[in-house]
Amino acid sequence: MKFELGRCLLQERLAEAGMTEEELAQALLYKRELISDYMENKRVMPLKNAVAIARTVGCKVDDLYEWIAPE
Repeated sequence: MKFELGRCLLQERLAEAGMTEEELAQALLYKRELISDYMENKRVMPLKNAVAIARTVGCKVDDLYEWIAPE
């Protein structure tokens, strides 16, 4: 079954982890603007970034986005 990628949930995951965008960016050596772009759905995370982010905030990769099932 094919799923569509929905809204990025990184802001929620950061809140749950008690982290800010800046802290995440610093921990991963990413620019804060990149993290912001993910959160605003301006960019989709490449898998390697999603894995690094998920491990840093303590969630599963699947928890970083809403997933929309086809009708």
